[in-house]
Amino acid sequence: LPMAFRDVNARRHIGLQQLSSLASTGRTFLGPMKSHKFIVDESTNQSTLICSAVRLIESLDLTSAAGQLLNETIQAQNKEFKTGMSTLLFLVGAWSNAVVECLQQNVPVPAIVSVMSEGLNSCCERVQCLQIPLHDVKKELCSSRVRPKAFESKTGQVGCDSLTNPWNLLCFQRDISAPEEVIPLNSSSHQGDDCHFNKCLDSPLAGFGSVASLVKAAGDKSSSVLSGSGVIASSCITRKLTHSRHFSTLVKSHFSNQQRNFQGYLSGPSADPCSCCGLGHLAMALSHGNQTGVKLLQSIAAYQQERAECSGSSQISIREIVTCCVLGLPESYSCVAPGFVTLVSPEQATVIKHFADKPLRILLMDGDLTEQYRHLGFNRPRNVRTILEHPNPQGGRAGDVWLSRMSDILMTFEVNLVLVKGNVCENFMERCIASRILVIGCVAQDVLRAFGAVTGAQAVTYLSQLNASCVGNGAWAELWKASDGRAMDLGELVPARISAGGIPLLTAVLTTALPSKVQLLEDQFWTLLYRLHHALKDGKVFPGGGAVELLCLSHIQVLTEQLKRPGNDKAVGEFPSLWLAEYKSIVLQALASGWKRYLSVLLCNTAKATSELEACAAVDHHLQKAAASGSPSAYILEEFRRGGVLRGGSDPFPDQVTDLKVCDNIAAKTEAWRRALDLVLLVLQTDTEIIIGPRRNQLVDSPVSSEFMFL
Repeated sequence: LPMAFRDVNARRHIGLQQLSSLASTGRTFLGPMKSHKFIVDESTNQSTLICSAVRLIESLDLTSAAGQLLNETIQAQNKEFKTGMSTLLFLVGAWSNAVVECLQQNVPVPAIVSVMSEGLNSCCERVQCLQIPLHDVKKELCSSRVRPKAFESKTGQVGCDSLTNPWNLLCFQRDISAPEEVIPLNSSSHQGDDCHFNKCLDSPLAGFGSVASLVKAAGDKSSSVLSGSGVIASSCITRKLTHSRHFSTLVKSHFSNQQRNFQGYLSGPSADPCSCCGLGHLAMALSHGNQTGVKLLQSIAAYQQERAECSGSSQISIREIVTCCVLGLPESYSCVAPGFVTLVSPEQATVIKHFADKPLRILLMDGDLTEQYRHLGFNRPRNVRTILEHPNPQGGRAGDVWLSRMSDILMTFEVNLVLVKGNVCENFMERCIASRILVIGCVAQDVLRAFGAVTGAQAVTYLSQLNASCVGNGAWAELWKASDGRAMDLGELVPARISAGGIPLLTAVLTTALPSKVQLLEDQFWTLLYRLHHALKDGKVFPGGGAVELLCLSHIQVLTEQLKRPGNDKAVGEFPSLWLAEYKSIVLQALASGWKRYLSVLLCNTAKATSELEACAAVDHHLQKAAASGSPSAYILEEFRRGGVLRGGSDPFPDQVTDLKVCDNIAAKTEAWRRALDLVLLVLQTDTEIIIGPRRNQLVDSPVSSEFMFL
């Protein structure tokens, strides 16, 4: 094959420069104060708002080999952890620059690879002492916090302080003109043991702990009207908020007897507020500033813990959670709804209105509902061309025959609702709508599994396989209603809720008035959900805010000082190859420079330093204090308990003890480090770039043609 190749030039390694250039685009993604970016598609003039390394890399033109390797590395991190991609992207750039500096100092490539790998392994072992068990996190966050005051903004969102203390939360009511209702204890609009809890989850603050929001949107058939705009206060709370028109005690006596029973059902036997809200505090610590996600997650956690009490499980079940993005509403309307919420066409919404409260017979399909669909593994006979699979002696199009036959099958078994994993034929969808059969396409496998478990439905691949035992019973469908009780009619698509008695499925309904923010809100929600999931799975977390990186810098500082001491065998034990001795200090400093630059940019992004120079000075100051303390790890943990490890000179209250603590996932952080360094060292060890195919001809006339040799 005709090809072109060039030497990557070890002194100014082209691949490392490409990595550094690509990674520099994501430096503003570090820390909780992220800067958003607009991605504009020139072909359609549509824009998307992004705030994650994954979406950024997906949007870049990665034609270089190094760029494609970077994309694969970030996608692997995202697939496994759903977090840590911004850290990975930044360290790829920082360590690429550091390695190039080593090359310019004539450090051999094998020395860079060996010392950096051993240095990272040593740091990963050193930071294990910073791991905090979850029960200690829960105890610390519940005991050391300052009791906050509940407050409410004009948009109806509860402030951060009141979120972290559910014990201080009274029942919550949005600032809206529509009347609110309270769920009676003996109400049930549908069959199933989850109806009480399902209804209370319509408020995003429901399920925060023993004190849950019992405010229900108007129009719910299972609610009894409570006149006035008052909100019930818990009888066990003595403090009253008297200067807000959103809170009053006018109806306290009306509900005081019922609240105790409902509260017990919601929170179970536990009466300790910390045992109820500890998971909420952990979610807040892992949220990195995403308050909306915390509210949704606390509702999900409360519901799942209620169901899992008998088994004693404290894990978050990812499979039982889906998302649905609704355009046209403020973000304060985001909530958790039981069942499956999805967007349907206005014609399908008409079918749902016809169903009213009727129980539906449900069918599940694990493939496409089209005439041409064949299951995975199906092989047509070779050298045979199929002209017509089902001849029609009576004439007419073959497609019409298939449509009629499939429709007859559904009507024979009296199926009202069909959930399809794949795509649905548009003509078949129209025919089903005319027959008042609701067909929903592109449904996740976990949703099909959840409905199958509670309705008895068995998934089929083709409608021709359908028999009576495959059809489930007990499902229902209704239009999703916003928190003020209105059924949403947003034009092209209408949100609908499909559920069944006892189904564990929950939908996080993410609302926004800006189409460009849809992907951003969904990414933020899943990131927080997976952070909490991994934290519960690991049973421990790292202190955040730069604590772990600071200990790495301190550890490398110790290793470097040991190298300077003559006859020190301990340093040699860390790095056994004696011929590396003259390069160890240089390479270790290069490794440390990546973390130091990480901390400096983090301080700048969080406005704790006005410049990188000031940020570097703050990092050096903490390193000196950690070394002087005699135990850097103890110093760092103590600073973390005081509210933050790195408090720069620009911090308005540098000596104030705060209760805002940030935590990080252990495996996600260390794996991001390893993947970043592995990528840099992999690119470092390449010496030639070989180009084949059409691009080779384009290089002949390009300005960089002198760098290539053409064969």
